Amino acid sequence: MTHVSARRGALYVSVAATAWGTGGAAGSLLFLIGGLGPAGVSLWRYLLGAAFLLVLARGPVAVSGRILLVGAGMAVYQAAYFAAIAQSGVAVATVVTMGATPVFTALGSRFLIREPLGRASLTALAAALAGLVLLTGETALRSSGASVAGIGFALASAAGYAGVTLLSRRHKGGDPRATAIGGFVVGAACLAPFALVEGVVPDVSAASVSLLLYLGAVPTALAYGLFFSALTALRATTVSIISLGEAVGAALLGVALFGERLTPLAWAGCALLLAAVAVLAVRAESG
Repeated sequence: MTHVSARRGALYVSVAATAWGTGGAAGSLLFLIGGLGPAGVSLWRYLLGAAFLLVLARGPVAVSGRILLVGAGMAVYQAAYFAAIAQSGVAVATVVTMGATPVFTALGSRFLIREPLGRASLTALAAALAGLVLLTGETALRSSGASVAGIGFALASAAGYAGVTLLSRRHKGGDPRATAIGGFVVGAACLAPFALVEGVVPDVSAASVSLLLYLGAVPTALAYGLFFSALTALRATTVSIISLGEAVGAALLGVALFGERLTPLAWAGCALLLAAVAVLAVRAESG
């Protein structure tokens, strides 16, 4: 396995977060023109992501118990996130899931895998969470219909994501590409029953096929491949905080493509979140 330095790991997870930020827009467009629901989009995303990485794989991929757990965790956080959206709306689901994930990861990192939490990491975590609240909090507060069940599903999604991060970090000597491929296959198997009920065959058009291929290649194969590679070099908490840059990418994409408007507070949140991510990326330490 090629060694990944701390600085390169920080670059990898920054690129992954940027790619993830485009995944929501691609998924939303597929809901509109592809005739697919959340489970169907997620199933295709995982299957195509696995296919793209298998093309690049240099040998057979062994599915271990660890990879089975990673795949189950990926299915949990994906399904729970969509359940949170159904119960409480996108804004509340996003702010709770993304806010809770680095907190759960930091706690698990400290108490489960015994990674130290330095002052820089804790400061960056506080700043990033403040930026996330400024960026998304106003929209979440305006959202109607938030429920205890919705928040519970969002927290379950965050726990699943944190679990995948911690498990992959604990076994950082494994092959990142094999972890991603195995995780996609197991996650797809877990989501398949829900997708079959919802509808799994997309409305075929040039636009829908292009979007599916993009979703499988960039926010899935590329992003998760880089994410798991970064976890071989960086502490779990560092990776989790830098990943919050996804929120900024998604917000800017909404402004550029969908004509959405950000308030001054939201722009301030973008700046604060990016500053926290940039400082942590520059000061990245391996562990």
